[in-house]
Amino acid sequence: MQDSTAGCSPRRSHPAPSVPFHWQQVRVLLADDHRAYRLLIGSFLRTLGLAHESVNDGQAALEAMAAKPFHLVISDCRMPRMDGYAMTRELRRRETEAGSARIPVIALTAGLDLAQIQRCVACGMDDWMLKPITLEQLRDVLLYWLPGAASGTRQARPPTNVTRMHSRFPTRASLIATFGFWEAVEPLLFSLIQEAHDDLMALEQARNGLDVRSTCERLHRLVGSVAFLGDTGLEQRAIELITRVQHTGIAANKSLLDQLVKEIERYLSYLSSL
Repeated sequence: MQDSTAGCSPRRSHPAPSVPFHWQQVRVLLADDHRAYRLLIGSFLRTLGLAHESVNDGQAALEAMAAKPFHLVISDCRMPRMDGYAMTRELRRRETEAGSARIPVIALTAGLDLAQIQRCVACGMDDWMLKPITLEQLRDVLLYWLPGAASGTRQARPPTNVTRMHSRFPTRASLIATFGFWEAVEPLLFSLIQEAHDDLMALEQARNGLDVRSTCERLHRLVGSVAFLGDTGLEQRAIELITRVQHTGIAANKSLLDQLVKEIERYLSYLSSL
């Protein structure tokens, strides 16, 4: 499933950053199962003058790459049907089999530690960006992985900044400081809140049916939602709960699931009030 490149294009209170002229001929593929992320990063790519297509899982990304050439792939690590790790492994296998050039794959991840970096490297990903990202951070990554058409050289890449907001909810001011303009934030918040509520409803159905796989899938999606605007402390608890559910089942973790759902609902209510 592919998204149109039309959508929310944030107005900015300052000029768009300068980009290489040859980027006008570059095409980027974006894979993420959260519509809010696709809207945000898609608007950043348009601001940078880059043509792009968006899909919502790894299998759709492979199909898109089979249909037309792309110069770079930005992929969420956790997606339903096929995640970013499996997509990258299959892409590398196809490149090796065809003897084709390696396409850079940049991971999108809500958390970054040594184990996560090792997993990204092991499947063949080239770099990673920690959510939430800004236009400037995306530009820095692209300047490194989309070298100049003439020189073929790469600009210096600053080290990954793993500093996050810890256990602090975003404010209207902090969101404007991150994304540039409230008119850019508002549609993203609306999409994020809507998707999260849909996932909460689907999570309730999966829990009632004692469907462990679907419960974990919905928890994974909710991890992406709560991590979208920074570290609230909820995402790590959700990841730990997924592991517990996978090992001991839904009924054994009912009280923990109930508490997490209440806190996610409280967080979404807070976002709605901004």
